Amino acid sequence: MSCLETLKRKGLKLTPQRRLIVDIIHDAHRHISAEEIIDVVRQRMPGVNKSTIYRTLDVLEQSGAVYKSEANDRFIYHHAEEGHHHHLVCSRCGRTVECSEDLFGPIERSLIRRYGFAVDFKHVVIGGLCESCRDLNR
Repeated sequence: MSCLETLKRKGLKLTPQRRLIVDIIHDAHRHISAEEIIDVVRQRMPGVNKSTIYRTLDVLEQSGAVYKSEANDRFIYHHAEEGHHHHLVCSRCGRTVECSEDLFGPIERSLIRRYGFAVDFKHVVIGGLCESCRDLNR
C-alpha cells in the first residue's frame, strides 16, 4: 500500500505539504534525513515552516506510512512500503550494509521468553565498525 493510500485510509488530509514530503521520500530511492527533506521542501515550497515539516514527518510515521530510524545522530526516513529491513552502519567511514530481517528472530523470541516483551523490529540501524575499519585498528 502506498503512503498516500495509507493516509487516506486513516482519514488524514492530503495537504500539499504532506504530498510533497511523501514524494520527496519516495523519489529519494534511499533513506533520507530530515535535514535533506527540509532542504528540498524549502526549494520547492518556500515559506513552509520547519516545524510543519517535522510535524508532517511525525504524522507520516505515526500513520505507518514511513519508518523513522536514527543513524549517525540523525533521523532518517523511508517508505513503509519498502518493508522491514535493517542496516549495519560503520561509525568511522559511514559504510552501510543492509542485513536480513531473519537475524533478529532469535532476539525477538528470547525477549518474549525472558521478559514477556514483544519487540517491534521495523527498521533497525546498528552502529559499529566495518571489516575494513576494524582491520585498521589491528
